[in-house]
Amino acid sequence: MAAPTQVNDLSWLIGGPQGSGVDSSANVFARACAAGGLHVFGKREFYSNIMGEHSYFALRAHMNLVRSHIDSVNVLATFEAETLFRHARAVTDDGAIIYDPSLGKTRLSDIPTIEKRLRAELQTYLISHGVGETLDDMLAASKRRGVALVPIPFKDLLEQIADEFQIDQLSKITRVVNMLAVGASFGILGFDFAMMRASLEDVFRAKAKVVSMNAAGAQKAYDLARSLVPEFRYRLERVPRKEPRLFLTGSQATALGKLYGGMRFQTYYPITPASDESEFLEENEILDLDGHGLVPEAETPKDKAASMLVVQTEDEIAAVTMATGAALTGARSATATSGPGFSLMMEGIGWASINEVPLVITLYQRAGPSTGMPTRHEQGDLRFALHAGHGESPRIVLASGDFEECIRDGFLSFNLAERYQMPVIHLVDKALANSYATIAPPNLSDLRIDRGLVANGNNGYSKDNPYKRFDLGNGPVSARALLGQEGTIFWNTGDEHDEMGHITEDPGLRNAMMEKRFAKLDLAAKEIPQDVKLTYFGPKDAGTVIVSWGSTKGALLDALDRLWAEGAKVGYLHVRLMSPFPSAEVLAFLAKARRRIAVEMNFGAQLASVVREHTGVAMTHFILKYNGRPMSNTELYEALRSVGKGKAPKRTVLTRGA
Repeated sequence: MAAPTQVNDLSWLIGGPQGSGVDSSANVFARACAAGGLHVFGKREFYSNIMGEHSYFALRAHMNLVRSHIDSVNVLATFEAETLFRHARAVTDDGAIIYDPSLGKTRLSDIPTIEKRLRAELQTYLISHGVGETLDDMLAASKRRGVALVPIPFKDLLEQIADEFQIDQLSKITRVVNMLAVGASFGILGFDFAMMRASLEDVFRAKAKVVSMNAAGAQKAYDLARSLVPEFRYRLERVPRKEPRLFLTGSQATALGKLYGGMRFQTYYPITPASDESEFLEENEILDLDGHGLVPEAETPKDKAASMLVVQTEDEIAAVTMATGAALTGARSATATSGPGFSLMMEGIGWASINEVPLVITLYQRAGPSTGMPTRHEQGDLRFALHAGHGESPRIVLASGDFEECIRDGFLSFNLAERYQMPVIHLVDKALANSYATIAPPNLSDLRIDRGLVANGNNGYSKDNPYKRFDLGNGPVSARALLGQEGTIFWNTGDEHDEMGHITEDPGLRNAMMEKRFAKLDLAAKEIPQDVKLTYFGPKDAGTVIVSWGSTKGALLDALDRLWAEGAKVGYLHVRLMSPFPSAEVLAFLAKARRRIAVEMNFGAQLASVVREHTGVAMTHFILKYNGRPMSNTELYEALRSVGKGKAPKRTVLTRGA
């Protein structure tokens, strides 16, 4: 008996050479699904080169909220051979492959960009299925499993488009093949083509001819694919959307949080994956606040808008010091970088710390060390963020785990920086930064800008009662004056200093200043609400508790939904505040757990070591991954299930991902 049709629950993947437009095609597919009322989640994987190497985009579309990717693919769409060799095995037996039949004779050995390890693995797979090493052989092996093959003559369709739009050279429209693949995908899925048309108009809104050309080609591929596979198990259908939704990346979410938090100055030096945030901010430097701008008495809407300055500096040293200077003037200021750039910022961050400057650093984690894998995912910078720099300097460290946390932490970083007058490092990992998703607009009504203790006016300061920027007599947080503020004079230096800011090496003053700076961390630990520090999911009396952080949150929650449905009593402690570390709160959730499982995207289980350092509690099991590819909820579910059954070793290393 045929399996029932699966509606609005799809895993889709498109791939191609770097620079060939794969991201644009995935963007169109995702936006079309979102316009049709579906939830989407997509992850972007690409090599660290500009052109040529393999890149792909894996996307899920679903009736309900989607928080992570899975290993299997229901529809694989591509116009070139490498994607098929790399991903055909992941297609489900009832899935489909959209491909170019003219590439059938391409041999595995003809593709130099496939790694030796993978080539050997694919050769073994093809031999085990009794076929040769051509693309036709790979497709034949897939067809035997039940996979539907959807041959699309991309060149023929391009020639038709060229004739219709009077294009004299096919090379001018080669990127249209991506939209042909998208159109063919929607064709076999039976999705309303009007949604794709609307998505094209959204993505290419300033290019009417590009929209028309891509839409015409996609319609041809749509009709052809639908005629080739009129009955396909997977379908996408429009559903009514009852609430507004945001469609964004983690980088954009972080940027929006900063904007909402009143950021007025950001610096950066281009580096992957941090640049995406600053480039988004550059495109939105004038903020249309719908009449609620900083100058309500202005005559025109443009004048009522708020503005922000983004500066691309000559290097990361300039980026951190320029942002620090802006913060001294009173502007909410930040810089954004990734591992190697953060390394260059060490002395600048130390300078901000010793001068108690409210500086925000958004640190986008990627795979290291050194250059590492610039476009790949890892959570390897937790210890670095906590201890970076020579000497000892306090800092607050927040780590976001999903899109709403990116928005909230982008906002809160400025509040915390100004309230406690110290650098705040906001950790966002590559998987979260580069993923796309639909989310409901978060309710941020609880967020209010807190500028901390500011010296208002001259506060009666005089020669006999001078302003003391680093006052030791009124608690750890001193009133902060802005540069040029009337009646206030203070000095800034990278040396240890007295209350006025003058250099000193007096041992008593040194003790007092060190204790003052670190006492602010104790104050922050008392004042920061628990829901900012951590979140617990699952039964309170669970005998097994998972401890994790960052973007593993989505995959864990999706995997746990399956485990909870099976009756598993498993809890999940998601830690967000890393410094000051919420020791007592974490200990309360772990003290009675028989199994404690660390789930992290790094080699050394860094959060697990921080937990043990602060609470004395060690993890009993570790589920780790460090191959540069994010955890899927598929492999997490399997690993957690194995631990639950008592069949897992103490350390499980996940290895999936193309």
